[in-house]
Amino acid sequence: MIESRRFPAEWEKQKGILLCFPHNGNDWPGKYQAIQWAFVEYIKKITQYETVYLLVANSNLKNKVFEMLEKADVATNKVVFIQQKTNRSWMRDSGPIIVESTEGKCEAINFNFNGWAKYPNHQLDKQVPSTVAQALGIPLTKATYKGKPVVLEGGAIDVNGKGTLLTTEECLLHPTIQVRNPGFTKADYESVFAEYLGITNVIWLGEGIQGDDTHGHVDDLCRFVSPDTIVTVVENNKSDANFLPLQENLKRLKAAKLENGKSPNIIELPMPKKLIFDGIRIPPSYANFLIINGAVLVPTFNDLNDRIALNTLANCFPDKDIIGIGAIDLIWGFGTLHCLSQQIY
Repeated sequence: MIESRRFPAEWEKQKGILLCFPHNGNDWPGKYQAIQWAFVEYIKKITQYETVYLLVANSNLKNKVFEMLEKADVATNKVVFIQQKTNRSWMRDSGPIIVESTEGKCEAINFNFNGWAKYPNHQLDKQVPSTVAQALGIPLTKATYKGKPVVLEGGAIDVNGKGTLLTTEECLLHPTIQVRNPGFTKADYESVFAEYLGITNVIWLGEGIQGDDTHGHVDDLCRFVSPDTIVTVVENNKSDANFLPLQENLKRLKAAKLENGKSPNIIELPMPKKLIFDGIRIPPSYANFLIINGAVLVPTFNDLNDRIALNTLANCFPDKDIIGIGAIDLIWGFGTLHCLSQQIY
């Protein structure tokens, strides 16, 4: 057992990125064929910088994916296949969170995924942390609090690696909608964050963006880009339902303190234009970028604000390549690059 844990910041040196090749077409109705090739392109971009640990449901899918990767000229020697059936492909939430000790040893934390307290079909996803930990050869710890399992998705939190964590009240504290841990208070969550992630300071934001199936994940809102700098999305259209909640989050961030007592630097990211598909509002956000070794992969939406978002993040990461990845198909599944991935240290 690792006694002193720390959840590294995403920009710290990674061993690889965990992904799961989509096989549940129901997550992208009518777009599954396009999604498979979009996912191959995503894998290709990551393997130009580091290893992809890729979950596949079975050997037949593994063979099919391998052929697709070869056809797309992907460096297959940078892809490690792990066979595991899943319900969905959102590794940020069902995958383990990898932490390390002060001695540099890694440990996988299983935060008891329960389908975002919304979908009953998550029993296969619950097996992902143990399978991944076994494949990586690292110990697995089941997160508990006062003797009960704690439910927490990776998309609900973001950290600076120094002790501060970002999260939202809508996701973790709503009394009736998608309740992960009934009766939990801020103090309860902060105790869990301290024990399993080494967190000493929590910045609580308010609500998430419209259309978010997770009910308030922070990785569509605010992200650390350095130990003392946070990017946060803002909506400029005052008549949009996102305008006031995002202004409230901006206000909270400006009043917030880091673990060292200093105020964070706040950088604003635009929101893409409102996106409707099949009569449903879906949640595109530039904050759902993924930081990897040497690059930042940014979802783009065929939107005028794509360029602004890419330039803003380029200024945040002057030593990394900034790569836009078309996510107009991916977002139909209510998530994009960050939601689909989990970093491995």
